[in-house]
Amino acid sequence: MSMINEQEFKKIANYKNEPCVSIFIPTQRAGKEVLEEKNKKHLNSQWNEIKKKLKADNIAEDTIEKIGKPIQALLDDRGFWRHQSDGLAVFSSSDFFESYTIPVNFEAYHYISDEFYVKPLIPAMTGDGRFNILAIQLEDVNLYEASKYSITPIEIEDLTPSRLEERVGFDYKEKALQFRTQGEGGEKTQFHGHGGSERDEKTEFKQFFRAVDQGIKDYLNKEKLPLVVYCQDYLFPIYQEANTYNHLFEKVIPGNPNDTDILGIQNKALEIFEPYLNENRNNKIEKYKELSSTENTTSAVSDIIPAIYQGKVDTLFIENRAEVWGNYHEDEMKVELSEDRNNGNTSLLNLAAKKTIEMGGKVYLVEHEFMPQKKSKMNALLRF
Repeated sequence: MSMINEQEFKKIANYKNEPCVSIFIPTQRAGKEVLEEKNKKHLNSQWNEIKKKLKADNIAEDTIEKIGKPIQALLDDRGFWRHQSDGLAVFSSSDFFESYTIPVNFEAYHYISDEFYVKPLIPAMTGDGRFNILAIQLEDVNLYEASKYSITPIEIEDLTPSRLEERVGFDYKEKALQFRTQGEGGEKTQFHGHGGSERDEKTEFKQFFRAVDQGIKDYLNKEKLPLVVYCQDYLFPIYQEANTYNHLFEKVIPGNPNDTDILGIQNKALEIFEPYLNENRNNKIEKYKELSSTENTTSAVSDIIPAIYQGKVDTLFIENRAEVWGNYHEDEMKVELSEDRNNGNTSLLNLAAKKTIEMGGKVYLVEHEFMPQKKSKMNALLRF
């Protein structure tokens, strides 16, 4: 399973060739659709449409074959289709190919140009909405960086003890917790084990958690992202006591993280953390509205794109499922708009999004009803 990161995103965004094929399809993780190979059929349908268009554009047969060879390899890979998420993104040219399984439900779409279409991937690249997940059990510790659209394991093997027995110096299987009971009506949890009292066990758990906390603190403090803990609920209060990280999220993902896979960990984290993911975006929308009558905002595409190239755009809002066609002549700083796609026009929203990220700005795909200025498909909050 391949999930896109920022470095790979920029590689795809900056790639140029003739032609470049971008394909997005929704996929299912399990169930009847997977058994009936609907995901595979969906990609095959998109590729058949693309081949017809390439032939109509007089693209050489050997070029079409080079573009299609890795796509066909995906179609023939039965194991690949058994391990899908919510969406599949495919980027193919005569000498380039990448595919990404991403937990976002794409609308079926394909794009043929001299560049790849990366706008649907933008939410994973904005930087906002990222957080860390600490999946911790007394015999297992894992750290992830996640967002609504991605999850990536972080290597911490050399930073923390991997299980309690490494820290407290006894065989956990012989002496550890046998069971626990949770009293009704908010009574405190009781710990039961062979090797010591409740107090001793809690002290040992806290000692282990403190070692984990100290091991990951330098990594966490580099970016100071929120830390969400996934563990059995009776362990979380003990971890909170051991914790010294200032951005620990107050709610726990309850349960055993070993009972699910990496995407399940991400989904369970989003169940409790997703309401907080849009906070920065909403703050920027409010800032746009506050400054809407000043020179610090604009909704004119002809002004926005030159400002992006000059590094003046702090935040770009793009209407989701919308498109603006045309061309940008960088030497003249001139935007040429078109009512539809023809005569070599390009997606100006795609261009604006990837260039804003390249210049260090933020980009948000926003539903129409949440756009700061709804009359335009692109709004920009400028740097002061």
